[in-house]
Amino acid sequence: MILAFSREAENELEQIADYIAERNPRRALSFLRELQSSCEDIVVNPNAFALVPRYEHHQIHRRVHGNYLIFYRADSAKVVIIHILHGATDYGAIFFGE
Repeated sequence: MILAFSREAENELEQIADYIAERNPRRALSFLRELQSSCEDIVVNPNAFALVPRYEHHQIHRRVHGNYLIFYRADSAKVVIIHILHGATDYGAIFFGE
């Protein structure tokens, strides 16, 4: 199975690393590796993580990593990381214009 990142997710990873690096550059690198590893682990069993509540019909799953939420879609051949957002973010507005 292939793992892919949307442009938005790639940008969000960079923003997360930049934010943490302002206070602790070493931790920024290790946290980024942890986030990426969590994304890679999704490929092993993409259905292990719940669909986003209230939006199940969109087939977007969510995995928690610390204070961040990894949003993705999966089919039989590929997992696409759509967004990686802080848990306090209004993801409904980002995904569904609410």
